[in-house]
Amino acid sequence: MKRTPMTLRGAERLRVELKKLKSEDRPTVIKAIAEARAHGDLSENAEYHAARDQQSFIEGRINDIENRLSNSEVIDVTTLVVSSRVVFGATLILEDQDGGAKVTYQLVGDDEADIKQGLLSVSSPIARALIGKSEGDVVDVKVPGGTKSYEIMSVRYL
Repeated sequence: MKRTPMTLRGAERLRVELKKLKSEDRPTVIKAIAEARAHGDLSENAEYHAARDQQSFIEGRINDIENRLSNSEVIDVTTLVVSSRVVFGATLILEDQDGGAKVTYQLVGDDEADIKQGLLSVSSPIARALIGKSEGDVVDVKVPGGTKSYEIMSVRYL
C-alpha cells in the first residue's frame, strides 16, 4: 500500500484533534448517553438519540484520523535539503502574471489540504505544474477558467 505524504505540522494537528476526541469528547458523550438513558423510554428520547448520533460521529472521526496517521509518511520539511526547487512541503509565493496578485501556498499531502489556509494538495493541478520548478520560473497552470500564469517569487521550507 502506498503511503500518503504528510507534513510534520499536519500530523501534529491530527494528533491534537485525536487526543481531544479521545480524552474530552468521547467521555462527554458517554456521560450524556448515560444521563439520557436515566430519563426512561429510549424510543422517544431525543436527547438519547442526539447523543448516540454524536457518539457515532466521534467514533467515525477517531477511526478516520487513526487511519490517516497510520497510512501516512510524515515528512519534516525543515530537514529537507534547501534549494530553490519546488518539492513536497515547500512554501511558495506566486505572483499572478495577469493581475499581479500574490498568493502563498504550502504543498502538503491530500489529507491536510485546505486552500483557505494556503495548504495546497501536492496532487492538485497547480501543485503538479509547480513541482520541480525553481524561483523565477513562470508556470502555466490549466484551471477551470482556462490557463493562468504564475511566477514563482519565493521557495522556502518552514
